[in-house]
Formats: sequence, structure tokens, C-alpha cells
Amino acid sequence: MLSWDDFRYVKAIADTRSLAGAAETLGVNHSTVFRRLGQIEQQLGSRLFERGRAGYALTACGEQMVELAERMGEDIKTFERKATGQDLRPSGELRITTSDLVLLHLLNDVLIGFRRAYPEIVLDIVVSNQRLNLSKRDADVAVRALYQNPDPLAGRKVARIAWAVFGPSAMAGQPFDPVVDGRRCDWLAYADHVSIARAMKWLKEHVGEKRIVYKANTMVGLAEAAAGGMGMALLPCYVGTAVQGLAQLSPPMPELEGELWMLSHPDLRGTARVRAFLDFCGAEIAQRRNVIEGAG
Repeated sequence: MLSWDDFRYVKAIADTRSLAGAAETLGVNHSTVFRRLGQIEQQLGSRLFERGRAGYALTACGEQMVELAERMGEDIKTFERKATGQDLRPSGELRITTSDLVLLHLLNDVLIGFRRAYPEIVLDIVVSNQRLNLSKRDADVAVRALYQNPDPLAGRKVARIAWAVFGPSAMAGQPFDPVVDGRRCDWLAYADHVSIARAMKWLKEHVGEKRIVYKANTMVGLAEAAAGGMGMALLPCYVGTAVQGLAQLSPPMPELEGELWMLSHPDLRGTARVRAFLDFCGAEIAQRRNVIEGAG
């Protein structure tokens, strides 16, 4: 009878198209994978792969086995989520994903307070500007700044994120109209156009490429450059007000507004440690909402 490990070996070979790649994925040596594949094919009485110059290609039988392996893998992950969700104790490891910006200027203090309140929960923070897959348990909870609303069943919006024009503190108190004065100043822009599409659209329409003198794919770097006098920058208010040397030069701009969401898989929401974090983080962010929404 085939075991789950047999399916894992075949899927690893199919994914990497080589025995060496499968060995690396599985954490075993090349000879183990070779021997295991031979045993599986002998047991089935059928070849699972054709060996060619391009690597290991699945036969029809191999394709059926890999399809079954994928379904089995999803069933196992579903069971793990549901089993984890039945845990009633606020303890264990909690994996949280967020962006570098949210972590640095908003979430870090929240996490410190959470650890004091729940010392039995170990935090594993994954800093990524890409959305990790909560269904595959890449993370238990995500705290994300978003433009588009995700599936409401995945979480809840905890604040609006206001954006405004920021410049060096020497300009504080000076009249500044973003639309009228925009083309008279140097500007800093984002190299990653996708993640801040609204800000880039505004710069294109009201500033123009000729006035953009500096680009970076990190908002943290842009904020520091603006504080150093390199030019104007569109920033979330919670970032601009936290960076020393910056002054907010415009009111919050509704057309750039985003949202802050806390997301988790529905199967995990009943887990004590996930529920504890969502409640704690929601309450802490509520105390900071004025700054996040540009009213503080």
C-alpha cells in the first residue's frame, strides 16, 4: 500500500523535474530519491516519469498520482487549520505577516505590548510586501495596508489610512497647495508602482515626470530623503508624523486614502492565540486611529 511519503516523493520530483531538486526539497540525498522512486514504480507496476534531456516528465499515471497528492496536501492543511482552531489556550507560536512600513511605524509597539500581555505566545514576524497565502498557513494573521477591500470573511478594516504631502520641517507653516504648487517643487516617487498606484497616478497628473528627482522602492527611504530636503513626498500620515525632520504640508487627500486591515483564515479565528492577537491589536490601533486617519 502506498504511503503519504510516496506521494510526497513523486510530487517533489514532478515539481522540480529532477531527482536532485526533489532531494533538496525533501531534505534527503539523491540516492534515496532514486531508490524510493524505483520502489514506488515497482509496486505500482507502472512508470511515473519519462526521463529526457529536459528532466523528469510525468506519464499519464504520474499525472494522476500528482493530482491526488495535491488534493491530499490540501486536505491535510485544512485539517491542521481546523485542529489548530480548537486550541483554547493563549499560547504557542503565532506567525504574523506585515509590511516593513507598518511594522516600523505602527505595529512594533503593539507587538511589544502584546508580548507583555501574553508571554506564553511566541511571535514569528514575516516582513513581506507580498500577500502571503493564509489558506496555506504561510501566516496566521496578516496586518496590511490595502487599497481594495479583501474578502470580508477574511478579516476586518480597523482604520482608514490618510495620505498627505510631506516636506522638510523648514517648510512648516508655509502656504502650500499641492495642485497649484506641485509643479514648482522637486518630488520623490516610488519605484514600485503597483503597491502605491493611487499616489503614482496623482504625481503623474499633478506633478509630471520632469519634477520627479528621486525614486526608491522603499517608503522608509523616501521619508528620510524628504526629511533631508531632497523634495516633497506623498506619505501615509502615520509615517510622515513619525519621521523626525518632516512637516505635513497639506491636509489629508481623500483621493489617496487607503485602509488598514487585519486578516486571518476563518478556521483559525477561534484559536486562542489568534483571537487574543486580533482583539489586542484592534484595541491598540483604535487608540492610534487619529494619527492613522490624519486627525492627530
